[in-house]
Amino acid sequence: MRVSRVQAAENRETVINVASRLFRERGFDGIGLKDLMKGAGLTQGAFYKQFASKEDLAAQASRRAMESATLRWSDATAANPEDPLGAVIAFYLSMDHRGEKMDGCPIVALGSDAARQGTDVKASFEAGIKEHLEILGRFIAETNGEESEGKAMAILSTMVGAVLLSRVVNDPDLAQAFLDAATDQVREAAVA
Repeated sequence: MRVSRVQAAENRETVINVASRLFRERGFDGIGLKDLMKGAGLTQGAFYKQFASKEDLAAQASRRAMESATLRWSDATAANPEDPLGAVIAFYLSMDHRGEKMDGCPIVALGSDAARQGTDVKASFEAGIKEHLEILGRFIAETNGEESEGKAMAILSTMVGAVLLSRVVNDPDLAQAFLDAATDQVREAAVA
């Protein structure tokens, strides 16, 4: 049965969205095309009509994951516009976010995997990271009247590292300690 162009476009978006979540949960090499397509409710044969390769899908899914992360930052700041940096810190450096492997930060979930991927996947991450840095730069400017690219980089690095470390330990108290220490450091760095 032939699929309409509209349905094909919807199927493509579904596959990108599902892959975005499953790659964050299992890694780029942790799930095959058959299971990705099954997760999207489609057959593996439909994959090759939509994407040139698994790497093509990985690049599209990475872009979608980074867009989703940026949207979550926006949602957090909309909920607390008086303290946007504080809102992002509270959301990002939380035990809830630590536990969100499918929907959490793609930099934390896939950063080391992305470093081993091709230029298209890296470009998707780079664009998203630059967006995060721009947002943090605006928050810093609002906090102390300065915009500092280096400060934004240090803050993002601290936040990503803390969530990553909190995820690799079993002890929930140690995990919370990483998140709390990063929260203190990020707040100090923003106003320094």
